[in-house]
Amino acid sequence: MSKQRYGIIAPMKTLDMTGLAPGVAKKISPMINEILAAHSGDIHSLYIVGSAVMPDYNEHRSDINSVVVLHAMNLDFLAFLAPLGKTYGKKRIAVPLVMTPAYIRASVDAFPLEFLDFKLIHTTLYGDDILGSVSIERCHLRLQCERDIKTKLIGLRQGYLASLGKKEDLKAVLVQSIAGLFALCRGILHLVHRKPPQQRVAVIDALKAAIGIEPEPLQQLLEIKAKTLNPSGQELHSLFGRYYAILESLEKIIDDIPV
Repeated sequence: MSKQRYGIIAPMKTLDMTGLAPGVAKKISPMINEILAAHSGDIHSLYIVGSAVMPDYNEHRSDINSVVVLHAMNLDFLAFLAPLGKTYGKKRIAVPLVMTPAYIRASVDAFPLEFLDFKLIHTTLYGDDILGSVSIERCHLRLQCERDIKTKLIGLRQGYLASLGKKEDLKAVLVQSIAGLFALCRGILHLVHRKPPQQRVAVIDALKAAIGIEPEPLQQLLEIKAKTLNPSGQELHSLFGRYYAILESLEKIIDDIPV
């Protein structure tokens, strides 16, 4: 892909969009162009993270998420960035997450799952790849995995009660529950010394191979979220039970991992 193709005006030696799919590069380049034209001196590095750099990215359903790392926090940069959200949000471009190297160093212990996902799933557009070099401590990762799986189980129980047996409400509870689930599953795979895949379907397969979970409920939840599967009320209640059992098994695995 030619770096001139999408009108990038930042220094060519430090900006590289070739790791992005052409559709993602075309969509994100105007925002990157604006940021670098106005604040290149403030920026340590720029990244695209999450689904937009994965093979199964769907431009009609998925947002493009980015991380801007500043040398030091700069409120003038935030004031510059704020109005861009309205312009680019219409194109499914999320407001960038802004941080600094000092913040990253001080926060990996508090958000190890999030930084593990950044480490695994990102493309560096500009500057040094600080996300790729973060070090995740097993004790911190295990603690967050334990906390998150227990939170999901509580949320499922309370959501089931609040749904009052209504199909659409229960479906919403299940779809909401899988938010963040695959980051959690990548964390669990890391803890059991398996390489975490990027794609969700591959994560399900890796969990089956590593710890023997039943893959079908997670696959069905992805289909429900994508609106390619619409189970009956009875099927949905059955799915809930099978999914809940998977989370309980993951909880036990985490609990059994030595601190």
